[in-house]
Amino acid sequence: MFVWRMADLLIRKPDDWHIHLRDGAALKLTVPQAARQFGRVIAMPNLRPPVDSIEAARDYRTRILDAVPSEYRNRFHPITPLYLTDRITPSVIEEAVKTDYIKAVKLYPAGATTNSESGVADLAPFYDVFEAMQKHRMPLLIHGEVTDMQVDVFDRERVFVERQLHPLRERFPELPMVLEHVSSKEGVRFVEIHERHTAATITVRHMLLTRNDIFQGGLQPHHFCLPVVKTEEDRQAVRAAAFSGKPCFFAGTDSAPHARHKKESACGSAGIYTAHAAVELYAEIFDEEGMLDRLEAFLSEYGARFYGLELGQEKVCLVRTPWTVPDSYDMGGDELIPFRAGRSVSFRLEEDR
Repeated sequence: MFVWRMADLLIRKPDDWHIHLRDGAALKLTVPQAARQFGRVIAMPNLRPPVDSIEAARDYRTRILDAVPSEYRNRFHPITPLYLTDRITPSVIEEAVKTDYIKAVKLYPAGATTNSESGVADLAPFYDVFEAMQKHRMPLLIHGEVTDMQVDVFDRERVFVERQLHPLRERFPELPMVLEHVSSKEGVRFVEIHERHTAATITVRHMLLTRNDIFQGGLQPHHFCLPVVKTEEDRQAVRAAAFSGKPCFFAGTDSAPHARHKKESACGSAGIYTAHAAVELYAEIFDEEGMLDRLEAFLSEYGARFYGLELGQEKVCLVRTPWTVPDSYDMGGDELIPFRAGRSVSFRLEEDR
């Protein structure tokens, strides 16, 4: 249970059940910032080439651990899921469940987001894989958007729920599924209906932004992400889900680092970087609604229980004191613009004192 300590809030160290750490030089920025914020993370496998074998997942985890600062060694635990490609077979699932670092498989519709070219165009060829996952209670992590160009970009999650998720749930009623970065009222409703075996991760951006923010004062490339932020009605549905106290909703930042020159370009990359201040931003949002008593469960308990993991024992302290986000960070020689750059955040995360 969370504890107030004067002006401070003491909670279990949170977990991030959806984050992009990338690879190579980017890890020198993303891993230390993630390790400061979180005890465990699910590091998304959409690298080039994709993480679609047990060996690739093991090697990627090793590269992440090599970038962990000494003060967080043995305190930061990355999980490296498999990217669903035709290399993933039932026998791979049988081997993956024996590891301690593969806890899920990620489904990317082909062309839906960054590095999703190797993704899935048709679910039917993977039914035997889903059967094996259902047998072993291994979650399927879903980027829930259709890529049909006839579908409006703001409706892609809704249509995916209608066309893909409902039939998939009917065929595999006990397959654990996570609708990642849920962004629509229809996505929230689907999870609520099927909450026994279904969950959703919720991001800071989908709790704070609407599509108006993409165009406020001109095109704002650092507010562009996928799934794209939607209407105020959708934002309120996502916020209500996070505040609901239902264990099927938990934190997943989808923090995604992109160099400034790739965001501010003729074809800007989709993604918002929040790993530098994610826990503080969640705290700020929950505080605005008078829901701080539900923050710890959302950040530190529900996700772990969904994945069948023990709750973390380390504590962190959220101090109600404002600080200013840097204008940028160095990412392997590239400039990265973080969410809320140059602006204030009302909570600061500190180690338990």
